[in-house]
Amino acid sequence: MKKIFLLQIALVLLGTLSILSCKKDYPVDDDGLLITSRSDCYVSGFELLGADFQTVRTKLAAIDTTAQTINVEVLYGTDLKNLYPQFSLVTDATLDPKIVGRTDFSNLSAPREWTVVSGNRKVRKTYKVFLTVKQ
Repeated sequence: MKKIFLLQIALVLLGTLSILSCKKDYPVDDDGLLITSRSDCYVSGFELLGADFQTVRTKLAAIDTTAQTINVEVLYGTDLKNLYPQFSLVTDATLDPKIVGRTDFSNLSAPREWTVVSGNRKVRKTYKVFLTVKQ
């Protein structure tokens, strides 16, 4: 009886230790994304899709990481109220606000703004997206 009791205690201890050893205390943000030590914070690519999820750009977007601007020209006749922007960011960076659907770019005099947040969540850079329509 004593051997069975000791065996049960040993199994409980072994189970507890195995569970505790698997637990890692990696820091995560509110979205459950891993917070890393990376401080890089920039946009490396930009795409703009129409309601049919096809590109509406006439050429590659001009991304200026120093001035933190993105200039993109779209085809004449593009529905500017129903566009889907897509950003390519440096590793571990996030975008604020998140893009959850279509975006209205119809006010060409006011650029849209998004903030890129570094992997360590300490560096924030706001990018302005300027849209022009090809004549």
